[in-house]
Amino acid sequence: MTDADVELTIAFFMELDRLKGVERRNRLADGSRRENTAEHSWHLGMAALVFAGHATEPVDVARAVAMALAHDIVEIDAGDTFAYDQGEHLASKVEREQAAADRLFGLLPEAAARHLRELWDEYERGDTPEARYVMAIDRMAPMLLNLAEGGTTWREHGITRERVVERNAPHVEPVLPGVWARARAALDAFD
Repeated sequence: MTDADVELTIAFFMELDRLKGVERRNRLADGSRRENTAEHSWHLGMAALVFAGHATEPVDVARAVAMALAHDIVEIDAGDTFAYDQGEHLASKVEREQAAADRLFGLLPEAAARHLRELWDEYERGDTPEARYVMAIDRMAPMLLNLAEGGTTWREHGITRERVVERNAPHVEPVLPGVWARARAALDAFD
């Protein structure tokens, strides 16, 4: 690795610090505040480690963890798009995120840039066991946090039980059926 590659890698690392400042709508499980995207990505990385045994198809856990950590890096530039958004922000999401991926991954030396971009693209396509698995935990995590803290975000935005099921079931249930059954039971008991 050249000195220039080291400098590029350090610059990318420092750019990643900005992810800590991207606030999401979701609250922490204790309801005390909203989580940021860096916290969300870390939580998903841990989820990728601990839920793999519950998945319906084998996954490369190391690849899934890397994907979970990399998939929201684009929010540094693109911001977080609320899961239940139906407006202009959702309409521009793909374009904003593609531009962000180009810029952010482009900060790295070529091999590292290619690796992270491949993980990000794979997640976006959702066409591998790892991508389906990470997408399932990415949908499941905010749902479980909302259930734990009393559904403040859902209430603030008028999100109904039906919308929660409609958005999450197609991704979580086929990949993590046991986890989905527990989450769905908690949702059904939720008032």
